Amino acid sequence: MPELPEVESVRRRIAPVMEDARFTDVIVRRRNLRAPFPKRFRERLIGRTVLEVTRRAKYLVVLLSSDETLLMHLGMSGSFRVDQEGDGTLSVAHDHVVFQMSSGAVVTFNDPRRFGFMDLVGAGGLSAHPVLSALGPEPLSAEFDGFALARACKGKRTSLKLALLDQRVVAGLGNIYASEALHIAGLSPLRRASTIATRSGLPHPSAHRLAAAITAVLTEAIERQSPTRQYRSARFRVYDRESERCRRGRCEGSIRRRTQGGRSTFFCPRCQR
Repeated sequence: MPELPEVESVRRRIAPVMEDARFTDVIVRRRNLRAPFPKRFRERLIGRTVLEVTRRAKYLVVLLSSDETLLMHLGMSGSFRVDQEGDGTLSVAHDHVVFQMSSGAVVTFNDPRRFGFMDLVGAGGLSAHPVLSALGPEPLSAEFDGFALARACKGKRTSLKLALLDQRVVAGLGNIYASEALHIAGLSPLRRASTIATRSGLPHPSAHRLAAAITAVLTEAIERQSPTRQYRSARFRVYDRESERCRRGRCEGSIRRRTQGGRSTFFCPRCQR
């Protein structure tokens, strides 16, 4: 599933051709994706200008001149393709939604598994939307640091890895980059989440290390996204490297895989404590 860096890469690819452009046509080839499209979806978009394309966690947030907001999620297999009108590439299998823009661009949502999501949210309703209302801080924002992470993990008896996947703790962090950040911070994914905080919720040094590692691994992943590739590079420190030698300098450990919450966790038991 695309994680925050991949969604941010998509945002950066579609924003230049959508911002300040009007929807001249919207082609919807299904009645639903993960859920039904909102009522009068096409009519509510045509003629509206895109003011800004932003992101919240793993959601694309498109602000419209109508004071509504187009909220979109890629699901497990969704992707956006940008073509120029008339270039003959508008009928690929699983192209479910086609946005024709006044900029001359055609922005197409392709989703083989149909777990994607699109909704139109009225003015002032975005923060209360069910998929956004309980989200924690953005890991690339100024409000995210060791103090915020410690407060969120205070008293949590679950494992640190599963706590990081709780979107109320860190918005947008997914399975792959949680494993990567824990390795950079030298923290075991199996340790109890509460161990990075004092009883009063103040951060131990481990909370500061982990918050910095989360920011660093996501920033690096965003920077190495290629505009010619849909998703991430495979250059990871631990993820999907079971039995390989640890890449931390002077560590002679080997990467192990463990299932947590139904997902694979990769870590070095020698240097991650």
